Amino acid sequence: AFLEMLIDGDIEERDEQLKLFGFMDVQIDRLTRLINNMLNLARIESGVIKVQREDLGLNEVLEKALDVVRPLAAEKNITLDSQLSDLYLPVHIDRDLFGQATINLLSNAIKYTPEGGEVRLRSRNVDGEAVMEVRDTGMGIPADDLGKIFERFYRVAQNNNAAPGTGLGLALVQYIVTQVHSGKISVESQVNEGSCFTVSIPL
Repeated sequence: AFLEMLIDGDIEERDEQLKLFGFMDVQIDRLTRLINNMLNLARIESGVIKVQREDLGLNEVLEKALDVVRPLAAEKNITLDSQLSDLYLPVHIDRDLFGQATINLLSNAIKYTPEGGEVRLRSRNVDGEAVMEVRDTGMGIPADDLGKIFERFYRVAQNNNAAPGTGLGLALVQYIVTQVHSGKISVESQVNEGSCFTVSIPL
């Protein structure tokens, strides 16, 4: 609709034109994210993306994910607290896919945490499993939404205005954790206090 208005010459003021270009740019970015997330899910599920699992130390993958999101945290003056285990946590994972799942969780935590908050990444050994936690001091998730957040295209209504999203990021994370790595993922959250996503995979 905005594009048609510009083509028809209905908007002549330069400032108004720039405002419409801004709206369009935001929506194009949203559609691009949506399509890329849909493609990633489809590629993994159909086997187009070949899963390449290898023996690794979990912390190696987590540290690289932290490096990716540091600029995002710095923009919002958010403290990234790394509490990685001193123990070597041997896992058999696809480096890229598990790394992407970790980046998605960290990015979400940063997006939904107000400026000056904290995001903590923790790893540990619990009963023969490697456990990763992403905890934030963000907006939190209402109890009624907790059972739905891993569904495709689902977004928490009251958090929609806080950050752009497609509702596919957590669905992708869940698929990577549970289907590709035979792991588990869960979430605990309190509104206005924060959330904690816990991922566990076999050592």
